[in-house]
Amino acid sequence: MQILAISGSLRAASANTNLLKAAAAMAPEEVTLSLYDGLGDLPPFNPDVDKDPLHAAVAEFRSQLRQSAGVIFSTPEYAHGVPGVLKNALDWVVASGELYNKPVALFSASPRAGYAQASLVETLTAMSARVVPQACIVVPLLGKNLREDEIAAEPDLSRAVRSALKAFARATSIHSDVTRRTFLEHEEPVGYER
Repeated sequence: MQILAISGSLRAASANTNLLKAAAAMAPEEVTLSLYDGLGDLPPFNPDVDKDPLHAAVAEFRSQLRQSAGVIFSTPEYAHGVPGVLKNALDWVVASGELYNKPVALFSASPRAGYAQASLVETLTAMSARVVPQACIVVPLLGKNLREDEIAAEPDLSRAVRSALKAFARATSIHSDVTRRTFLEHEEPVGYER
């Protein structure tokens, strides 16, 4: 199962990015968690240029989202909201629908990012993404400057991350099975004649 992880921070030493890197290292055997690293390459959203040929970074972002069974976001809070680069990325997929009915989980590296989390839930809900509450966690990393290997080695932190990943994998797998069955029940095979 392919899961895309998106950090809302462009900082090289971002606690949220390190949290997602640690999650990738701790992912269950059946899950491949890939960190999206193109947030800073996306141009400012403009509906007038949202047409073919798409900017290469936008096309790649949409492709990675389409290929993923689910998405995990981890973001800092800036001025009681999500960082502009993350909101910009989400704006690029409002109309194209890559997050429509897709399972998403929210991780946070700080208990003080409540406004950003609420804002992100609001945006994702408006986009018809499916937030999986049992896979949303706050991992208190603020001020600890832990690398991903140190997060994975810390028992309490790693336990919380592994538990959230298992819950997300379970919910995403169930969602994928239901979606597949629904598709098969409503689609006729190519060349089918009555």
